[in-house]
Amino acid sequence: MSVSPSSAELHPRQWGSYATLADVLPAIDRALEGHRSPTVPIPPDKDVVLLLIDGLGADLLDAHAAFAPTLASMRTAPIRAGFPATTATSITSLMAGTHCGAHGIIGYSFRTDRTATEGPDPHTLNALRWTLDRSDGASALETYVPEDIQPIGGTLAAMDSRGVEIAYVMPAAYRGSGFSRAAFQAKGLYIGATTPREVVNGVTEVLAPRTRRHRFVYAYWPDLDLTGHLAGPGSEPWLQTLQLADQLVADLITDLPQHAALVVTGDHGMIQADMRFDIDTIDGMLTGVQAVAGEMRAREVYTRPGARDDVLQAWRAILDDDAHVAPREQVLDEQWFGPEVTDVVAERIGDVVAVARGAAILTRTLSEPQLETEMLGHHGAWTAAEQLVPVLVEQG
Repeated sequence: MSVSPSSAELHPRQWGSYATLADVLPAIDRALEGHRSPTVPIPPDKDVVLLLIDGLGADLLDAHAAFAPTLASMRTAPIRAGFPATTATSITSLMAGTHCGAHGIIGYSFRTDRTATEGPDPHTLNALRWTLDRSDGASALETYVPEDIQPIGGTLAAMDSRGVEIAYVMPAAYRGSGFSRAAFQAKGLYIGATTPREVVNGVTEVLAPRTRRHRFVYAYWPDLDLTGHLAGPGSEPWLQTLQLADQLVADLITDLPQHAALVVTGDHGMIQADMRFDIDTIDGMLTGVQAVAGEMRAREVYTRPGARDDVLQAWRAILDDDAHVAPREQVLDEQWFGPEVTDVVAERIGDVVAVARGAAILTRTLSEPQLETEMLGHHGAWTAAEQLVPVLVEQG
């Protein structure tokens, strides 16, 4: 019988004991330059393929290792995704080589300008979809220029400027999207790939020609995360998808040339929710609130002038032990979004931030798409099951 992933929390005071996703690409960059990083040990002087399996949590992998023998055999010490543990933030941290307090993609959605005056309630930006207010909202490309919202090229751009050949192997639909522009600020060869076989073929196509230049290939497979959201992590469909992910990695290892190393990681783990607090229908949760952003495990709450303290007290009373609820100054002091937060990014953080505990989620049944509010699997908060991700290394 499988062991359930841990619901133990990793509080901010414990975060310093883990490397993070922001450490991975700098370690790869050092390896390309012939140096082994003590943080994330990657063999030097090889081309590097970085495969991100969306939703691959370290605790989930441990709990279901029998379904992923290849991944389990590569197991090393886990790293932390970062807060919030969500795709938009994690991938940007991975590519920029820094935490979200610096790069500014602070969650699934957030407000970007606290001084905006358009209408009674300024827009929020859904960073993953690059839409206004909701994941199914209007395009935000004209309102929010991706390179302005996330202006840091970071490690990936630095690698590009030094002549590293960069390639992307991921679904064709992502090419040129707002989020892709924000997160991947380096040009490169783009190979559309959706199925595991297409991912393997795309990677081998990039690496087949010999070159004197260093090469970095970023590959991405989203299906494990999608299945976890819809069917729940650990469910039969999820286990079948984990087996596909394991076969994908096994096939990559088989086809990996001697001059290349494979690094596999995830952007977050996942838990299954069984306690729902509906922000839209619980009396008092929207009193004094101008906007609510983030996702169901990590919410940003933007309050109306003078209402912050009342909102803070109301949310704490309603959620009690089922969420950490803190004002922005506490969030900054405890470094939830990283050791340094720029003034611009600080303005994006909610007046109040709520992080769900245990298996609780903070839904919005009247304001967010039904598909999202009914999802079984969730991530974003502080549990080990959400925060810890593996870093697995195999060389050709």
